[in-house]
Amino acid sequence: MAALIAAAGAADYPAEVVLVVASNGEAQGLKRAAAAGVATAVVDAAAGADKPAFEAALERTLAEATIDIVCLAGFMRLLSADFVEAWRDRLINIHPSLLPAFRGLDTHARALAAGVRLHGCTVHFVRAAVDEGPIIAQAAVPVLAGDTAETLAERVLCAEHRLYPAALALVAAGRARVVDERVVIAGAATTATGMLMSPTGLVP
Repeated sequence: MAALIAAAGAADYPAEVVLVVASNGEAQGLKRAAAAGVATAVVDAAAGADKPAFEAALERTLAEATIDIVCLAGFMRLLSADFVEAWRDRLINIHPSLLPAFRGLDTHARALAAGVRLHGCTVHFVRAAVDEGPIIAQAAVPVLAGDTAETLAERVLCAEHRLYPAALALVAAGRARVVDERVVIAGAATTATGMLMSPTGLVP
């Protein structure tokens, strides 16, 4: 979230962060957003609250702020198929793995257990199934000898902070569109169905 707010501060960035919403009033993101001059709201998701009521309140909050694109960041609630469909191709998420590998939780420990040489993160359009949806961009990081889940997580987080603003810029500028459930990037090679972030930036 903080990386998106920082990126949106640039005069030439194609999106503006106008609202940060949390389901927990104690979320640190609310304080960081307020300190950056971004409006905040809390849609209470107290234990026992029913999902339709929560999502209806969330929809009202987004409508009142005339939101065009929703970016999930640390939002650990499953959204209903109806909500996801209402925001189809306008709801994006970042996940700490190179999807479709390691959907769900504990991605770094699972990557280490699997012995992969590359790990990373993915920004994708959200679909109803967990960590499903057309991939907009990915960033890969090496898995190093001696890595722990914590050291690998730190390396992936650095990549996330670069990848998410870059992917949002593609969506906000209208360069990323979904064709047959794959993302096509305008201006990239015609065979590209997403973008990979290299150490020097996004490449087809």
